[in-house]
Amino acid sequence: MGAHGADGVRFEVSEATPSTNAIASERARDGAAEGLVVVTEHQTAGRGRRDRSWETPAGAALTFSVVLRPNLPAGMWPWLPLVTGYAVTKTLIGAGYPAGVKWPNDVLITSEETGEDRKVAGILVERVEAGDGPAAVVGIGLNTGLSAAELPVATATSLLIESGVEPDRTDLLLTLVATLLETYQTWQLGGPPGHERLAASYAATCVTLGRAVRVELPGDRTLVGTATGIDTGGRLVVAGPDGPTPVGAGDVVHVRPVAG
Repeated sequence: MGAHGADGVRFEVSEATPSTNAIASERARDGAAEGLVVVTEHQTAGRGRRDRSWETPAGAALTFSVVLRPNLPAGMWPWLPLVTGYAVTKTLIGAGYPAGVKWPNDVLITSEETGEDRKVAGILVERVEAGDGPAAVVGIGLNTGLSAAELPVATATSLLIESGVEPDRTDLLLTLVATLLETYQTWQLGGPPGHERLAASYAATCVTLGRAVRVELPGDRTLVGTATGIDTGGRLVVAGPDGPTPVGAGDVVHVRPVAG
């Protein structure tokens, strides 16, 4: 893997690091341009949403963070996790996996045998305040070569488990970064038509929509209803007892399907 890629993409690769998001955030604060990709063979202290841990054995996952500098109003930034989740899902579908995205950005693979959804990738997007303007650091952890015994939780999976073959991680990384940047540019530069196309594409791959869900909110509050759509701010719209209620990713602890 070279140090530079096409269209201003640059790769910084390490054998091990506590967190690629932490390094990418530091680089962004130091003025790194959009397109820096920080990659590690082994992330030893990764984080997910709400500071949940995300750790995998060395060489068993594709773990990287991308520095982006969106030129859009702050009200559009909540779409970044959805943009990323869609890009990962699109990449996996293109590679032949039955992937979908659970709002806002957990990437799942649906078992063809049982119909169960299992998490294959986690995403963490963070806003970084830098001297030359705000940046977004997009962190992605994709389970590529984990065995069943190495899975962190029973509801996880890996590309090896799903297909019996571990993909070439360099090829997958290059494809995924290219898809992410293409999707991101459509969102950033496409204006309202581009936003509408992306929202429709996201909805088409979102396994949450149409399902009965239980949304766990801070303070032990819950909202039960049917997930009916995504609003213009990227929030999940749940039709509950009091009518349609939008919930933002930052206000949600968990979204779970309702059994039955």
